[in-house]
Order: sequence, then structure tokens, then C-alpha cells
Amino acid sequence: MSADRSTPPTLLDLSTYLLSRVGKTARGLLAERLAERGLRLWDMAALAALADFGPHAQRDLAVRLGVDPSDMAKAVDQLATAGYVDRARDMADRRRVSVSLTPAGRAVLADLDAEARAVQDQVLEPLDAKERQLLQGLLLRVHEGLADVGR
Repeated sequence: MSADRSTPPTLLDLSTYLLSRVGKTARGLLAERLAERGLRLWDMAALAALADFGPHAQRDLAVRLGVDPSDMAKAVDQLATAGYVDRARDMADRRRVSVSLTPAGRAVLADLDAEARAVQDQVLEPLDAKERQLLQGLLLRVHEGLADVGR
């Protein structure tokens, strides 16, 4: 006897449930592609933050991305070993480590962005270009609204 795997209609009526399921699937697909390169989602996030906002103190990068500082230290170590970031001690405060993107890091980020966009195309395949643009705008508004949640 096989179990019916259809989703309960009560859950299908919850946008938050649908966002969670779609997000989990998209995250899993992207994580698989990154793992093929020995990278994780946090690695891509760190590279993107450095590309978009410039060099950061390692602790500030952890805060920006909402990552535990010890996990960020491990990620930065891995990225530095791969040649994707440079680390340097802050001469004014030797406890601070400044992290910056290398040309190799910028190149791998471009590859990772292409992978992420391929996953995005796969996940959003049922939508046409106009619907994708609308969804992007709506999700961005929801994302921006999250800044006020929990305050």
C-alpha cells in the first residue's frame, strides 16, 4: 500500500508554507552545485558581500551575513586557502582581520552566480519573464519588510 504524497490543501493555502517549500528545494539544488566545487552557501554569501560592499573586518562580515563568528572564521580560512580571499591584520587593531576579495574570488563568484541563476531558471520555469519580474519585486518587498519583524 503506497501513501498519498499530495500536500494538504490547508498548507497549500499558506504563502509562508509555499515559500518555505520552494526555498528548501532551491536551496538544496544550489547547495548541490556548490558542493561540487567544495563550497557552501555561506561561502558564496561571503564572496558576494565582499564583491558588493568591499573589504570587511571578518567579524563585521559575520554580522552582515548573520553567521556565527567562529563559522565565519572557518569559511574565511577555507576561502583564503582556495585563493578566493586575502586576509590581513588591521595595523591599528591587531585583533581585527580584514578580508578582501581576490581576482580568483571574483572569477569564482561569477561562476557561482551563473550556477545560482541556472537553479533559479529551473525553479521558476513555470513562470514567464513578466511573472518572474513581478515575483522578484514582491519577494524583495517582503524581504525588506522583514527588517521590521522582531523589533
